Amino acid sequence: MAKEISTYIKLQAKGGQANPAPPIGPALGSKGVNIMEFCKRFNAQTQDKMGQILPVVVTVFTDKSFEFVIKTQPAAMQLIAATKAKKGSAVPNRDKIGTVTWDQVKEIAENKMSDLNAFTVESAMKMVAGTARSMGITVTGNAPWEGEAKSDN
Repeated sequence: MAKEISTYIKLQAKGGQANPAPPIGPALGSKGVNIMEFCKRFNAQTQDKMGQILPVVVTVFTDKSFEFVIKTQPAAMQLIAATKAKKGSAVPNRDKIGTVTWDQVKEIAENKMSDLNAFTVESAMKMVAGTARSMGITVTGNAPWEGEAKSDN
């Protein structure tokens, strides 16, 4: 028989480094979840992604048991890693912090595809390019869907 769901908790934790300190401890403790059990299971599953910030959705059941789903790293973090910048621009329309190519955008979009609400890689690429633009990152080159050259008739 299926368990009855009590609540969902959304967190962001560093891979392989979850501990009971805030923000994880208070968020899980207030719902009655065993914090140490979560930390041990999360750290075991994310050993290969050490130090990366990973979104987690924890499903808490009425009997205080839980399950969790680890999402892919946020697109903003992947873009910062691709540009080797420290953080996004405070004024993205004026101050540019770096550039990425459409190939890098495609790679990030394919990585994030399972977490995005997009049906095609093209639409996922447009989402990632929008994130880049809002961070002050310029996407160089021609977009793959624009074709070579447009003629004006």
